[in-house]
Amino acid sequence: MTEKIKYEEEHGVEHNKEHPEDHRLEQSGTHALVRPENKTKTPSFYKVILLNDDFTPREYVVLVLQKFFKKTDQEATHLMLQVHHKGMGVAGIFTCEIAETKSYQVNEYSKKHKYPLKCVVEAA
Repeated sequence: MTEKIKYEEEHGVEHNKEHPEDHRLEQSGTHALVRPENKTKTPSFYKVILLNDDFTPREYVVLVLQKFFKKTDQEATHLMLQVHHKGMGVAGIFTCEIAETKSYQVNEYSKKHKYPLKCVVEAA
């Protein structure tokens, strides 16, 4: 009896002596390990949306877009006008944790500066 079979019997591992592959393992004494396939999943993305209000100055919205979303002056102005005219605008699309963090940062920053500007997150 091989050491492998002794080990399996001592540790309660069932061993099928009739299986042809077991016979080959007994003779060679080596085992082939099969590496499991990596199944990485593409992360879900979320939109960070600025909501329009009647009190936050346009300049402040541009500042927020530049500070938290790294928008250029032209991009920030264009997005600010979109928020103003359409009621909302997508500031960026990020993974869940980053989107939630940016939304939280904008909301806290606005609260600190006494502006009602709101930022929300929704699935992209």
